[in-house]
Amino acid sequence: MFALIVILILALVLIAVVVNAVQQHRNKVELERRNEITKQKSIVDDTETTLLAAQHIPVTQRLIYILQRRALTSLKVINQLNPGVGDTKERIKSSEASLQAINVEQAPPPEEAFQLPQNDKQVIQFIRGIKNMRAVLRSEFKKGKVDSRVFVHEDKLLERMQLRANVDTLIRRGDVAMKNNQMGSARQCLEKAIGALAAQPNPDDYVVARQAQLEEQLRTIADSLKSANSMDVKKKQESERNDLDELFAEKKKW
Repeated sequence: MFALIVILILALVLIAVVVNAVQQHRNKVELERRNEITKQKSIVDDTETTLLAAQHIPVTQRLIYILQRRALTSLKVINQLNPGVGDTKERIKSSEASLQAINVEQAPPPEEAFQLPQNDKQVIQFIRGIKNMRAVLRSEFKKGKVDSRVFVHEDKLLERMQLRANVDTLIRRGDVAMKNNQMGSARQCLEKAIGALAAQPNPDDYVVARQAQLEEQLRTIADSLKSANSMDVKKKQESERNDLDELFAEKKKW
């Protein structure tokens, strides 16, 4: 009888251990599932935000296709992990339709289509959007979802656009500083822009034209500063001469 009780106790302990192990495994699987869903939702949100930014940036339809496909892939993963919940299936259908409507062979927008936003806040969002696109493109390339030739071509276009945004922003700030007669600040902006252009290994027409423009503006600023310094020296000399004249002038008798 005693042996039977011991066996029952051991069996209960063993069952408890097995049940606990199974429950822990289920909890781990559920946690991993939720974490993966959260990760994929974050990818979808990030991609959709990037697609919205792309509406204001002259990018290729091939890049739009890469972004749309990325969002679709994550939506399908979410649907597999959490089927029949929310509007995931409808979003998948909509995304598939959008993907099919994209003509990846369409010619990219001309460089003349590039227009820098008017205020600094929009410029920051513009540059941030380009950087995010480059990050997504690199991520998809590392996953093997983008051909190396396509990656190099698209990344180069985005890099050029980012350069133009940075340089044109510095030029705009330099112009504002010059109008406000802040020649030192204007010179710093233009020198930074020239540095960014000089760092390009294969300068194109835009780089060459901008460099010539900026160097001419720098010469104008240098002449203005030189002229201002000459005037300051002249005023100082006249002031000192007046002080000496007053000191050595013949005093009037009263």
